[in-house]
Amino acid sequence: MKAHQAIALFMLAAPVSALAQQKPKKHSDVSAVFMNARYVYVEAQAGDITRPGLYPDDRQAIADVQDGIEDWQRYRIVTRREEADLVFIVRKGRMVGEQNRVGLSGGPPRPQNPTTQNRQPGQGPGQDDDGFGVGAEVGPSDDMLRVYTTNPDGKLIGPVWNREMKDGLDGPTVVLLLQLRTAVEKAYPTQTPSQPAPKKP
Repeated sequence: MKAHQAIALFMLAAPVSALAQQKPKKHSDVSAVFMNARYVYVEAQAGDITRPGLYPDDRQAIADVQDGIEDWQRYRIVTRREEADLVFIVRKGRMVGEQNRVGLSGGPPRPQNPTTQNRQPGQGPGQDDDGFGVGAEVGPSDDMLRVYTTNPDGKLIGPVWNREMKDGLDGPTVVLLLQLRTAVEKAYPTQTPSQPAPKKP
């Protein structure tokens, strides 16, 4: 009788033990948009690479990120935001001594326009009276990489990826982009085309 009871208890406990041993599925923190995207546009938080008065380190960060994306070979760089599936926004950290305005007006530094603090990513600050843009604005000291998608009207949606790190945009490594690349490839491995079987002689 006791043997039968022991067997019955074991049979009841076995499924519970099996469920306890199963690890919960870990959801990826990388959006599925990275799996289906093909085209990428890169710009600075203050504007695109051709914008007059753009902070020089931001311009260099755009170029370094573009080089890293080309090396990745998963996405193609486009020259117009409306053609992109993903928009990469970069911003180099500012040292305290670099947070003065940089312009081409030739005059002494003027106070920061408070309306530029709340601008949308990629819009850039307002222009000076001479038509040239404002350079480095006050902000965090860490480098920033954010990735957005766009709606049909071209408005940015997201970010779907957002990381900050000291010197994270320094080339040629561009650690922030490398972190994104590692996460995307882990979550959505690149499918390599199967090689055809060799022909028999």
